[in-house]
Amino acid sequence: MSIESSPFDVVIVGGSYAGMSAAMQLARARRRILVVDGGMRRNRFAATSHGFLGQDGRAPDAIAAEGKRQLLAYPTVQWLDGEAMHATQTPDGFAVRTRAGQLVRTRLLVLATGVVDELPEVPGLAERWGKHVFHCPYCHGYELGQGTIGVLAVGPVSLHHATMLPDWGTVTLFTNGAIELDEVQRQALIARGVTIEPERVEGIVDAATVLLADGRRVVTDGLFTASRTRVSSPVAEQLGCRFEESPIGTYIQTDALKATSVQGVFACGDAARMAGSVAFAVGDGVQAGVAAHQALLHA
Repeated sequence: MSIESSPFDVVIVGGSYAGMSAAMQLARARRRILVVDGGMRRNRFAATSHGFLGQDGRAPDAIAAEGKRQLLAYPTVQWLDGEAMHATQTPDGFAVRTRAGQLVRTRLLVLATGVVDELPEVPGLAERWGKHVFHCPYCHGYELGQGTIGVLAVGPVSLHHATMLPDWGTVTLFTNGAIELDEVQRQALIARGVTIEPERVEGIVDAATVLLADGRRVVTDGLFTASRTRVSSPVAEQLGCRFEESPIGTYIQTDALKATSVQGVFACGDAARMAGSVAFAVGDGVQAGVAAHQALLHA
């Protein structure tokens, strides 16, 4: 059946971990659903994923591929490789148009679009993102083996990073002109064993060696920094969904059931929470999928 021939019960925008998890709940309720996926998972740069029970240490693309295989075994699921570029409300629900011009109609929407990481403009950092430069200690800290860890400051949120990370190794905070520490903050960091380095960072070389403006090279086993995130699709904004601001970026506002401020639209995963992981995304997707099914019963 053509995807444009009749309305779906639910269209899910985004086919990564949250989107597939939401789709699974709806597929098991035998609802006709479509997943529209642009293929740009946030953790595509990482070799392994950690902290997700039953999948710890597995390659992210392997987790995603197996999830997709299991999901597409359900006969009511259809998958469309492409980007959802525009969405509007209709008398019967919503209409979604892809970049390729396909128009699909649906009773409800689940937005699992993910986010884009906007990284500090430090030479050599982007190339090492997900490999030697990370944002989540719970996802990547253990593998550093209690070695030397750098925190590249981007603002006040980096104080939280630097305070947490001594549980994973010996920490140096590179303030890099992005954060001014008062004496209370300075003493709190020292009490946690953190070395404070005020010299400007010139770049990152080798695996995770920090080049300083005065010529020194500080070798670390891994670096952490807080990226600035933004929702990767314009669809939520087009529909009028409310957003929330966090110290690391904006995300779609939802209630406890993952419903947005627009009736009939749900959101889950990194696009709908302040910070995320694969495990959080899967749990979010379950809630969004179940809530969307319950909404169909009362629509």
